Amino acid sequence: MKIVTSESVFRGHPDKVCDQISDAILDACLEVDKESRVAIECFIKDNCLVIGGELTTTAKIEPAKIAKSVLNDIGYHEHFQVLELISKQSPDIALGVDKDGAGDQGIMFGYASNDTSTLMPLSIELSRNIAIEMDRITKNLHSSVFGPDGKCQVSVAYVDGEPAYVTTVVVSAQTKPGVERKVFEPIIKRVIKDVIPPEYISDRTSILINPTGEFVIGGPYADSGLTGRKIICDTYGGVGRHGGGAFSGKDPSKVDRSAAYYCRFVAKHIVASGLANRCEVGVSYAIGIANPISLTVDTFGTSDVNEEELLKLVKNVFNFSPRSIREELSLGSVKYYELAKYGHVGRDDLKLPWEKLSRLSQVLSAGAKLVHD
Repeated sequence: MKIVTSESVFRGHPDKVCDQISDAILDACLEVDKESRVAIECFIKDNCLVIGGELTTTAKIEPAKIAKSVLNDIGYHEHFQVLELISKQSPDIALGVDKDGAGDQGIMFGYASNDTSTLMPLSIELSRNIAIEMDRITKNLHSSVFGPDGKCQVSVAYVDGEPAYVTTVVVSAQTKPGVERKVFEPIIKRVIKDVIPPEYISDRTSILINPTGEFVIGGPYADSGLTGRKIICDTYGGVGRHGGGAFSGKDPSKVDRSAAYYCRFVAKHIVASGLANRCEVGVSYAIGIANPISLTVDTFGTSDVNEEELLKLVKNVFNFSPRSIREELSLGSVKYYELAKYGHVGRDDLKLPWEKLSRLSQVLSAGAKLVHD
């Protein structure tokens, strides 16, 4: 038996606050100028917010005004002091990108598994759905009980490579002052039971709610926040590898973002085609160069097809040049603020282009030849 644990955070978690502000600023730029070059990061502590980075765009935006709108939408209504430290993109980087090369060097990964209908690991899907539901009830139903901050994690036991049952659920939710445990604990337990399918809950499942007992001071008053510090929550919950590059606040010319999405796109096709039960696609780039430095496919022993042959299939069907990725996935038209809330992959609710199986017929045709051979 193997246990896999994944964590998700609520929208009011200080790191996730910074992600959302960074991507809201990006969206405002792309709405006017699809060729905007954006690399914006945020730092938040108490009622102070720093917005820093590089920005080259024809859009006339007010970063501080955008940030305050996001904070208000999340549930932080205090007066925030905002410091902007923003310059233009380095001309050295622009030179390479303008030649259709990668915006930076780096390593990116994408993953898919047949655990769920979304082809995501079960542990991250369950923890993410708990976070989504907790945010919903906090904003709409129980605003007098819960604050905006919180996090949760789900542990899943695997038997013979298949998810068998949930071993542990942990939810730490910020509560308003004076709210007794007997008020909020039943609400959270109901959320857990509504989100997790009954076949995964048993007498072996442990549910831990606010394990320290108190969680009243939250958000940036309890902890500082940074853009890009929740990259595992944003992807596969610790299942598979991660190249280390964050997504939020970066325009689609940054391969940290675009290539990671494309790797998910390719891995999902491999699993959806039945060529593997699990698949991880990895790619690396050099700044200013269009063709990848390396490309890998790992099916973790779940495919009947040789991985060298799968790699040939991937190279024949998919184009990993940065310009091609941006165009195929229409990355200039995506609303990234929505992704910053609950994750950038496995989001079938948003109809994302890298979640669509638009190349499935090609993969099935090429895969059939491999199986036949």
